[in-house]
Amino acid sequence: MKNKSQPNNENEKIIEKVQKLMEERGRKPLEMARKAILEEKIESREVREALHYFMTEYWQDLARPTLMSICCEAVGGDPNATIPFAIPLSLISGALDIQDDIIDQSKTKHGQPTVYGKYGKEIAILAADALLFKGFALLHEACMNLPKEKAERIMKTIKDMFYELGNAEALELNLRGRIDITPEEYLRIVRRKAADVEAHTAIAAIIGNATEKEIESMRLYGRLLGMLIIIRDDLLDMLDAKEIRHRINKEHPPLPLIYSINKANICFFKKILEKRQLSKNKLENLREEITRKRGFECTMNLMDELYESALSSLEHIKRNKVFLIRLLETIIRSVV
Repeated sequence: MKNKSQPNNENEKIIEKVQKLMEERGRKPLEMARKAILEEKIESREVREALHYFMTEYWQDLARPTLMSICCEAVGGDPNATIPFAIPLSLISGALDIQDDIIDQSKTKHGQPTVYGKYGKEIAILAADALLFKGFALLHEACMNLPKEKAERIMKTIKDMFYELGNAEALELNLRGRIDITPEEYLRIVRRKAADVEAHTAIAAIIGNATEKEIESMRLYGRLLGMLIIIRDDLLDMLDAKEIRHRINKEHPPLPLIYSINKANICFFKKILEKRQLSKNKLENLREEITRKRGFECTMNLMDELYESALSSLEHIKRNKVFLIRLLETIIRSVV
């Protein structure tokens, strides 16, 4: 991939441009989603507080509404037409995020308490339910303003997304506590988990009146983009002592570690990973061994392949795809 040799200031410029784009395209739908859920009359003080915390302090997802906007524009549609759908999908995605934290027992993320960590399991479930119910109610309203065939296609896309994400979560549960996971086994789950991003890109293309080829291009782009994001996060987790401890204790090893274990004597890693309370020195030894066994290199090579495939998936997109490419570059540059 060509951008590996680019200086850091060039990376920073690209990332800064994408962040500016997200503010321009994603802020309005996110604020509207926030207003929609916080206006609901919920009697439980704890649930109200949890929703307020999540929507005002924790959930700052500008990426999904921005992605829908630029995908719709790339197929010749009006990017503003995605806003009535970006609002409910932001709420639904937020609910899934809370549920994921409950399943993974994640009490903090990136140094910030999750809803599960701050308010407990029961309140987190109820907050996620509120987001889901409101999201689907608003989604129904948005679909009512579309031709029946288009609305049905959007709802089928969302239904398929839910089933695929559910399958991915169930399969991922079977990885807990295991260190004999193969890269192929894990990547099959990663591909399923990327259904979320694919649904957003496909729906944006449908709203934009894209051709069938363009819709399929957007689907594939979304799937590959979603995989890139998940694998990028696996790499970043390896740099965060708290995250890697949580991954090993409560979930499963990230991809760089999975690659390394499959290229080494499993006993070495077993001795380290069986000590659930990993010291600073043990973590450093673990990272050094992953480097020696080319775990980071293999992960970056895979990201290169996904990046190139995502670029190729845009072949049938003949209009403005600069932002789609820039989004891919940002993900890669954030770990270079």
